[in-house]
Amino acid sequence: MHPSLDPATLAGLRLPRPYPAVTVLLPTHRREPDNAQDPVRLRNLVAEAKERLKSDPAVAREQRAEVAAQLDRAVAEIDLVHAEEGLAVFAAPGEHQVWSLARTVPSRVVLSDTFLTRNVVAAQAAERPYWVLAVSADRVTLWSGAPERVTQHKTDGFPLTRSLDDPDAERKERIGDLPSTFRDEQTRKFLREADSAAAGVLRAHPRPLFVAGEAAALSLIDDAGSITKGATRVPHGGLAHGPAQAVWQTVRPFLAARNKAELASTLHELDAAQGRHQYAAGLDEVWQNVTADRVRLLAVEETYQATVRDDGGHLVPAESDDLDAVDDVVDDIVERALDTGAQVRFVPEGTLADRGRIACALRY
Repeated sequence: MHPSLDPATLAGLRLPRPYPAVTVLLPTHRREPDNAQDPVRLRNLVAEAKERLKSDPAVAREQRAEVAAQLDRAVAEIDLVHAEEGLAVFAAPGEHQVWSLARTVPSRVVLSDTFLTRNVVAAQAAERPYWVLAVSADRVTLWSGAPERVTQHKTDGFPLTRSLDDPDAERKERIGDLPSTFRDEQTRKFLREADSAAAGVLRAHPRPLFVAGEAAALSLIDDAGSITKGATRVPHGGLAHGPAQAVWQTVRPFLAARNKAELASTLHELDAAQGRHQYAAGLDEVWQNVTADRVRLLAVEETYQATVRDDGGHLVPAESDDLDAVDDVVDDIVERALDTGAQVRFVPEGTLADRGRIACALRY
């Protein structure tokens, strides 16, 4: 299953496919007893997708068999033991993908000439991903972070390692010229290489950065390059070798502090925008502005979902069995906002209670 969404992957997901491109969305559960029925629900949705393929006159027999086989391969890859809040399964002729999502999704099956990506995009934004760079004199690792876990990033040159053995150490010790590890030029060179590798990752995938290491290592990587400017320093050594749980537990309080500061900044920006009359709140007002590409900053409560229909250019509440209903309009708004370059920030439930649970600062 795919761990993260980057711009290149998203662009690939959005490309038109030969009809039929099948999207299966399933709300899942992390814990017992709620997760007991997830395998049954998944089987039922896949069976529904196959039945719709069978009954669609636009789908030839060969296409139906191919896409059904891709669905079966996707299901074989799914590990519901480690499920999160939602699952997205994509299948089309010659391909399949599975995404585990940290945000709930509506239960649905869609056949189209593109995959339905809005739920994947919104879930990725809601996770507020971050990077952790763990630094030591002989090893530098990069970790991709989510609210409840980190996973080691093992591409783009990471992890970086080197030997601390110095073949000339005995001679240097005799003449009193053996420098400490963090004053050694080879260590400085090593950390400059780490800085350069991390900078490349950050350019491709911008996220908040936490840099963890003992004080001497942090000081040296500060001198080595520029990635630590704006990063959160975590003065804790011994994390370059992991394990992942230790990295996450160490960074967790620093992440909470950063999120608290970001929340205060978001509310301040909304207040300032309201004072300038560059502000909208509530689902319909925000929808009007996001479709006009006017949104600069979008704030959404983490658990907010709404089922609506378009009633002559305005959104009105709808039942989920309404054929004209959109049951994931909040995720649709998030995707549109990101597409137009807006910042999207998810905030705790209740934070925007007096703003209709969704609000935005406008460009003009």
